[in-house]
Amino acid sequence: MGRITITLFLLLFCANAIAQNNYDASLISKDLLPYASAVVRNEEVTIDVKDLDNVIYHYKKAITILNKNGDDDARIVIEHDKSNILKNVKGMVYNEFGKQTAKFSESDFEDVSAVDNFSLFEDSRVKHYMPAVNDYPYTVEYEYEIRSKQSLDFDTWEPNPKTGLSVEKSKFTFICKPDFNIRYKEVNLPGKVTVDSTKSGLKTYTWQIQHMKAVKDEPYSPYSAAYLTSVKIAPEKFIYYGLSGSFTNWKELGKWEYDKWVANRQDLPAETIEHIKDITKDIDDPKLKAKKVYEYMQGKTHYISVQVGIGGNQPFLASDVDRQNYGDCKALVNYTQALLKAVNINSYYCRVQADDDYKVNFIDDFASGDQGNHIILCLPFKNDTTWADCTNQTIPFGYLGPFTDDRNVLACTPEGGKLMHTPKYTTEENLEKRKANFVINESGELSGDIETVFKGADYEEMDWLIDEAPVERKKDIKRVYPINNLEIEKLEYKQDKSMKPSTSENIKLSAREYGSVSDGKLYFSLNSVDRITKVPRQVRNRLNPVEINRGYTNEDEIIYTLPKGYHLESEPLKVFIDKPFGNFTATMTINGDQLIYKRKFQVKDGTYNKDTYPDLVDFFQSAKDADYYNVVLVKN
Repeated sequence: MGRITITLFLLLFCANAIAQNNYDASLISKDLLPYASAVVRNEEVTIDVKDLDNVIYHYKKAITILNKNGDDDARIVIEHDKSNILKNVKGMVYNEFGKQTAKFSESDFEDVSAVDNFSLFEDSRVKHYMPAVNDYPYTVEYEYEIRSKQSLDFDTWEPNPKTGLSVEKSKFTFICKPDFNIRYKEVNLPGKVTVDSTKSGLKTYTWQIQHMKAVKDEPYSPYSAAYLTSVKIAPEKFIYYGLSGSFTNWKELGKWEYDKWVANRQDLPAETIEHIKDITKDIDDPKLKAKKVYEYMQGKTHYISVQVGIGGNQPFLASDVDRQNYGDCKALVNYTQALLKAVNINSYYCRVQADDDYKVNFIDDFASGDQGNHIILCLPFKNDTTWADCTNQTIPFGYLGPFTDDRNVLACTPEGGKLMHTPKYTTEENLEKRKANFVINESGELSGDIETVFKGADYEEMDWLIDEAPVERKKDIKRVYPINNLEIEKLEYKQDKSMKPSTSENIKLSAREYGSVSDGKLYFSLNSVDRITKVPRQVRNRLNPVEINRGYTNEDEIIYTLPKGYHLESEPLKVFIDKPFGNFTATMTINGDQLIYKRKFQVKDGTYNKDTYPDLVDFFQSAKDADYYNVVLVKN
């Protein structure tokens, strides 16, 4: 009888285990497969706030990778440091039928420093593991725990953190004491939070989703946080690396950050203060005086990432930067503030979410410590607020560029935090203006020069090339201009670092066989200096609005001096396109022995109805077609 009881128990146990972990890919609902490269089978995220300096995170996840496009979703990356202690890492790999093929533990993870090429000090580390599987589909199941000693920044719950990922089920539970007050921000959540209490009196907040279809990737979509699902949590009271505080809004959080991270760190040696006063003594205009101080800082220091000290958020002492001549964004902004203070110029220490591709704003109505990844400087001159990035030793004073322009930032001041907005570079200001003078002879050889001016956000467009050695420049410029057999005789760059900066490019060139000769006709490409190379792909049944993050204007003029005794075979090119989101013109005229080509391509930033997307595709395609127009000259 006992043996029968044990056998039945084992059968029930095994059946239950299989029921809990049946990751046969054929069980995935068919309507979760469109646009998906991976499917989250089950996810459970729990944050348990046991005390202000003791928070337990528990993660458990099973994800099925459908094809090679989803491989990156199988990669497990876990950040940890001395204040975020990792425990109990384990996992298993299953084949398409749900049969276990491998298991792994913490010892199988590679543990590396989270430093980058610019870091000097950084105590953060990363454990990462990638299953070695080539047969699709396959499933990875894993779990781990992290004990954190801070309660200011809580991880955001993102059940579908990217496009191409569908979800069978995901659950997020936040557990805390009844007197631990939180605020939360729900974005694109199909359901609402469930608030309850445990038997022991702890408060629980639970969010869950089931059967969430993959969001398809659509070009020219808004920033993903606008259309994917997430929940952010912010505490009222907290401890952060031994420092206690409380906040419910940006003013209170900015005040705490100033008091705890920035205040009393701007003392400078007396000789440095005297030197700053001396080099600015003949400058009356406060803005020009600040420019002189900024350029002094640029010439003296260089950028190195430093991620230590109060969670990597406290800047070096200004006196240390003055002595060592290096620092990260925090340290260099703090140091520049100290230099400005020496000549009685006020400035703000500002936190910003830096990103070249998207303008990411701080959320107006939801203050939290996890927003922002960079520090910049604000100088609140009367009627002329000026901004500066202190980590780049070559950019002009007052120039931010596409990394931090046109977005809400948090200014941390002695009076408290306040949201401010950085300047915007307009469609007209983001200008690339080019003029070329070419001579093409009867055998198709080309010679001439190109002059180009880059302004606005395009000021930095050629920095990657300017930083190279002259020999490498001449080689790499051929990637910019699609001219066959291109030979560079001269290549020069000059940068105007005034308050309206610009970069000038001057090229002297030649190209054999630029044109081809056949049966008394000369063929050559009309536009060889500025072409549309990529057209947005077609998207059927689009869901997202069309968002153009940054507008820009390209203007080109090419004057060809033609060989004697030729005329055009067909009518000159004339294209005019005008749309709400942009315009394009391309014209070709003949004046004696000169062919004059003029082109303007302008894209206007803004948010447009999703139904305009086919027009946008056609717009780019029509411009590309015109850019690849070939001239045919016939000998008289």
